[in-house]
Amino acid sequence: MSEQQSSELREMSPSRPPAAQMPSLSMRAKSSMIMGLTGLISRCFLHGFNTVEVHGLAQFRELLDSRADPKKRERGLLTVSNHVSVLDDPMVWGLLPLSYAFNPNNLRWTLGAHDICFKNKLFASFFTHGQVLPCHRSKHSTHGGLFQPCMTQAIRLLSNPSPAAPSETHYSTTGTDSILSPLTHPYYRRYSWVHVFPEGLVHQHPDVDLRYFKWGVARLILESEPRPDIVPMFIDGTQKCMAEDRGFPKFLPRVGKTVRVTFGGVLDYDEVFGDLKSRWDELVRRERGKGQNKTRTVGWLWKTPVVGQVEGGVVQTEEQQQVGELHSEQLRHGKEATEIRIEVARRMREEILKLRRERGVYKESDESFGRAETWRVDKGEEGKKYRSRVDGSQINQD
Repeated sequence: MSEQQSSELREMSPSRPPAAQMPSLSMRAKSSMIMGLTGLISRCFLHGFNTVEVHGLAQFRELLDSRADPKKRERGLLTVSNHVSVLDDPMVWGLLPLSYAFNPNNLRWTLGAHDICFKNKLFASFFTHGQVLPCHRSKHSTHGGLFQPCMTQAIRLLSNPSPAAPSETHYSTTGTDSILSPLTHPYYRRYSWVHVFPEGLVHQHPDVDLRYFKWGVARLILESEPRPDIVPMFIDGTQKCMAEDRGFPKFLPRVGKTVRVTFGGVLDYDEVFGDLKSRWDELVRRERGKGQNKTRTVGWLWKTPVVGQVEGGVVQTEEQQQVGELHSEQLRHGKEATEIRIEVARRMREEILKLRRERGVYKESDESFGRAETWRVDKGEEGKKYRSRVDGSQINQD
């Protein structure tokens, strides 16, 4: 092997990561201001005008405290909850003390509707600095789906970058737009906190039951490297503050309501998802290895050993592909990959239903609600807001 190739392999080694380069002072100040003031307003609204019941917040705060120093983080944090109101994010994060609100590097990233949050430059700047990734919804955009850029960004935010991974300053979700990438500073963003609402829309069921979970959450659980800490959450009450069938004035949230939020503990990944992760990793090895040596991961890079020629001798080199990229048709749309994602999403939904049961005040969940085919009867519904023909719930696709 030549000296040049040896040097390149040393550069790709995860044992010598580059120093974390911080975003500019201006960027950090904007994020602190936007997220801090939003947290302050949310906290005043929740505690000043409503009754708040919170379970598990102390252990969740301990988890956040352990992640305060990005250099000491060992994995990403993924929080997952039901979605009952347009107020869920950011209002629920008003439960955190203000000492957290002005430290955006230890606050959540989330996905927001591109056609709402990024419809003009002002909104795009606000939500980008508010740590929101633009997500296209298939019912509203031809750019939606499981493999759109926001999913790649979220997976990499949860992961550990490789020194060989290329940096990026902007990325496009449509081919024409330009979004400031959080991965401009990959080591500063390493092992971030990402929150998702896998129902994919506001779902206001009378008994706070849950719809099926879309499969994007399965990509975050299976493809982040290393596997993230996963915390389920259950939200109830914000739908009373912003009921979808509310009258005039529609733009004002209602007060005097009871908001209940339950934070679960960090899931035992091996116990809940271990068998599915093993199946997924084996599928990846089969697709990327193609009969050669096993694929391994280093930071954001999948590395598949391949045979190459150097100066007349046969050596083993490595083919690179970044975490969050799935070029194989079998990994994207294959039967086994689909089955794995469906089961991961089902189990994640069940973990949130466990928190719902713990409260002891709700009817048992309808098992059929956890299946995507149950909701096909609603597909012909016109408009962004409607009453579901499945369960009578109020639906808001905004």
